[in-house]
Amino acid sequence: MFFLRKKKNRAVLEHKDKIPVHIAVVMDGNGRWAEKRGLPRKAGHREGANTLKRIVTECDAIGVRYLTAYAFSTENWNRPKDEVDALMSLLLEFLKNADKELAGKNIRILVIGDTERLSDEIRREITRVVSNTSANTGLSLVIALNYGGRCEIASAAARIARDVKDGRISPQDVDEKLFSEYLYTKGIPDPDLVIRPSGENRLSNFLLWQSSYSEFWYSNILWPDFSRNDLHEAISEFQRRNRRYGGL
Repeated sequence: MFFLRKKKNRAVLEHKDKIPVHIAVVMDGNGRWAEKRGLPRKAGHREGANTLKRIVTECDAIGVRYLTAYAFSTENWNRPKDEVDALMSLLLEFLKNADKELAGKNIRILVIGDTERLSDEIRREITRVVSNTSANTGLSLVIALNYGGRCEIASAAARIARDVKDGRISPQDVDEKLFSEYLYTKGIPDPDLVIRPSGENRLSNFLLWQSSYSEFWYSNILWPDFSRNDLHEAISEFQRRNRRYGGL
């Protein structure tokens, strides 16, 4: 088990067994964080990006193998244009600098979602950074961009239907394992732990199929304030739970 020892208001991990293989985070509360400080919402998104970099580093250090970050949802296009533009600019900046800032950390970057709606420049950067980090064997940072769980499932169903129609597979072949092979997350294990800060207690269309047996950890902490201590507390809570997967 993990045991948390408080030292000068800092949680110190004393044991590092039973680490979640895959943690998924909904990076929520950036705009509210900025508004509470009289700052533009884009300042909150920038601080949220800085938080992600710190959490990536910590997850890698303690042995988490996958960290999926919900960066931009299919519903986020409904936000004001200036905020969407600011988010896209920040995403482009993050992608351009990601492999440099993570240099020496052996971190692999993957992107899931419907990237067709993203700008050509962002798509070029996705291709570049994914390629440049593909040989890395440490933590895999999975960035969910223009991602929606329902869209992902519908897209998978449509592709399966086409393959059935074209004779590549038969209807009898379709089971949960095969269906998972048609999702954006093919080859990525389902998340063990989903972290949702900011006081919201919902999935918000995030990893609907994959999180069917994930453990959830909710907090009122706004994402820019999410710290190493908070990550450790979420993991400690995860380790105290009994994951029965429908059994006894």
